[in-house]
Formats: sequence, C-alpha cells, structure tokens
Amino acid sequence: MNITVLGSGNMGGALVKGWAKAVRNKQADFSITCTAKTQNNLDKIKTDYPEVTTMTDNVLATCNADILVVAVKPWLVDEVIKKVEKVIKPTCLVVSVAASVENPKIDVYTMPNIAVEFGEGMSFIKNNESISVETINKVAELYKLLGKVMIVDEKQMNAGNMLAGCGIAYVMRMVRAMMSGGVEMGLYPNVAKEIAMQTMLGAVTVLENTGLHPEQAIDKVTTAGGLTIKGLNELDHAGFNSAVIRCLKAGLK
Repeated sequence: MNITVLGSGNMGGALVKGWAKAVRNKQADFSITCTAKTQNNLDKIKTDYPEVTTMTDNVLATCNADILVVAVKPWLVDEVIKKVEKVIKPTCLVVSVAASVENPKIDVYTMPNIAVEFGEGMSFIKNNESISVETINKVAELYKLLGKVMIVDEKQMNAGNMLAGCGIAYVMRMVRAMMSGGVEMGLYPNVAKEIAMQTMLGAVTVLENTGLHPEQAIDKVTTAGGLTIKGLNELDHAGFNSAVIRCLKAGLK
C-alpha cells in the first residue's frame, strides 16, 4: 500500500513522521511519499527518515497513491485537489485533515493534532453515511498507529478540534505559565519546564489509571488549610474555569 501526503508542514510532517515510525517499529507495512513546496522541508524529513520518498511535484506523488492525504492549509485544499484530480486512481482513498473544507473528491475528513508524530495524537474522523463502515474503519486503523481515534459526527468534530487540535496549544500555555511561576520562585527555566511537564504527565497518568473524575483526584491532594486549596482558590478568583471554557468555545463562534 502506498500512502501519499500532500503537504509536509506542521501537520502533514507530523503525520509522515508518525507513520514512518510505525513502519520502522513493524506496526505497519506500507510505503510513504510526501510533498512540500520547498525542498528544505523535505530535506529535513529525508535526513531523519530516508525510507520516505520526498518530492515537490504533487501530481507525480499522487499517481501511485492508494491513500492520498491532503494536508495543506484549508484555503489551499481545493486548488491542490484540482491540480491532481486527473491522476487520482479510481481505487484511491482521499483523506483530508481540513475537516471544515468540503470537496467532492474527498472521501474521509479527519482532524488530528501534532502529537501524532510521537504516537500520542488525538484524531477525529467525521462519520459520513455516504461512506462505507469499512472505509471509515480503514482510516481509523491508520490513525490508531498515531494515538487515539474517535469517529464522530460534524458537531462533535468541531468540539473535538477545539479540545484537541487547538487545545494542545492551551495545555502548552498552561505549562508556560507554570514555568513562569517557577522562575519567579527561584527555579531556572529549564528546571521549571521539566517539573511542569512531568507534573502534567503525572496528572494525566493518575486520571487514566484510576478513572477518577478530576475533582475526585484533586481532593486527594487537597488538605484542609493546606497549600493546594489556597492555589485552587486563587485560580477560581481569577476565573480560570471560565477562561478555559471561553477559549474552547471561541473557535466555534
């Protein structure tokens, strides 16, 4: 099977690298081709993943694709597809990572996030009644190589994108804020970053392994009159919960 990714920017590049790692680890067996506007982007991928075929010609890259992943910016999707549609094989499955841009040539709409590069992505696949369950599942299996996958309707797709696609940036901003606080308290930035990241990872691990609601887990580290409740109250005074909810909903307006 040949997978071609048109566009090797942040998202396309993350997909290519994630799938290349899956092939190296013998989790899958397929060939990968990717394209980019500039040779510089392709050279970076080729250096780390010499087994990936790279080129700047979208048409040539599309010719032998069994699965064609369109990973360009949303406003370029129609233009790119128009240039390659004549060479898309009848049996080729066309997948887009720009779920908000509809095109009759696209079979399946997906929305991954950049953590797919490291096998920890959160990807959404739009359920489409006009596409067979087998086709949807085929794409889902491909994305499961890169992390967790949910098959959802359009409304959930938009919400999922805000929580995972955009949300990954909001989580990183939280890490950044924790770093700043650590520096103010006397820690070096790199030390504060390491502590913040491990703390974030630890919190996720606790929730994953216990199944606890976040508030239940919070109670385990919150003692009467202790330090934790003072910090939590400061977050409440600053409108932390409201700010998070508002930032997630902002993209849906």
